[in-house]
Amino acid sequence: MKAIGLMSGTSMDGIDIALLDTDGEDRITFGPTGGIAYDESDRTILRAALTAATALTDRASRPRALADAERRVTDLHADAVDAFLRVHEIDRRSIDVVGFHGQTVLHRPERQLTVQIGDGARLAEILGLPVVADLRAADVAAGGQGAPLVPVFHRALVHAAALSMPALIINIGGVSNITFIPATGEPIACDTGPGNALIDDLMLERIGQSFDRDGAAAGSGTVDRDVLTQLMRHPYFDAPLPKSLDRNAFSRSLVESLSTADAAATLTAFTAASIARSLRHLPEVPRLAVVCGGGARNLAMMQALATALPCPLQPAEALGWQPDAIEAQAFAYLAVRSLRGLPLTFPTTTGVPRPLSGGLVFRPADRAA
Repeated sequence: MKAIGLMSGTSMDGIDIALLDTDGEDRITFGPTGGIAYDESDRTILRAALTAATALTDRASRPRALADAERRVTDLHADAVDAFLRVHEIDRRSIDVVGFHGQTVLHRPERQLTVQIGDGARLAEILGLPVVADLRAADVAAGGQGAPLVPVFHRALVHAAALSMPALIINIGGVSNITFIPATGEPIACDTGPGNALIDDLMLERIGQSFDRDGAAAGSGTVDRDVLTQLMRHPYFDAPLPKSLDRNAFSRSLVESLSTADAAATLTAFTAASIARSLRHLPEVPRLAVVCGGGARNLAMMQALATALPCPLQPAEALGWQPDAIEAQAFAYLAVRSLRGLPLTFPTTTGVPRPLSGGLVFRPADRAA
């Protein structure tokens, strides 16, 4: 099946798009990838939605800020797909399904509450294509963490690349997560702690820049080891698996007194140290760690990880993968699995009681069954 995957992550930098031809199992053929960046007005709308979401107790509730953001997110995704099809001269009729993650504005699995804004029905109508959306809800409703969702795709990538196992995939978005692929059995996964979100927020507040490009600020600063020690005392790091995080689970308050460069360096070291700490929960040391997500572009982050991890480290690009597109590719893959009723999550990835499929399917009126 030909599937388009759409991902708008907690970094709120934009929408990633990828085309995949897959059976949702072992067959994966990569198509073109692309994306659009959010402008500052879009980020302002999303930040307002994040603030409004903190008061939610009902995942279906849409107070004004969330309703405005949901419509904007949906329309931006529709525009992005239209542009993608046009630029790559892809016949819309050849697409079987669109996997639509939406924008996470609240993730509180301990309250069985996770909210991804994005109107799957509206997107299906605009595009004239079937859309699979709301992919976390079933897992959380069944008592799982609802995250991370990508491990089943990570496993397929590792098998396709014939990597030595056990292998580790590290994804650094707004939040960081890992997937441990053992030689046999299901993947083991968790959110490890902060990713780029704290650094992005710091850079925006201090210098009006949405991220630390290439890790330049962090690379020019010095890690405050005392602050890092305090940051690593957060109880999340010693909590057993499975576990997941909200984007705003950690605070930047401890770096407020530092210069921008030193704060960026310390927060970068914090992300690397929290990823390394997560390996204590794994059954064995991986033979190789592969880094994807926006953090793979951050040279200071990659250097910090290389120092912190007990195994060799490679960027996803070294394997011919596209690190910025892997999550979008994953949601194309997950959409196909959803249509086929295959499991998306497992007891070892989210703590769900049994392997579980998920996602809601929305079809345009003229293609409804």
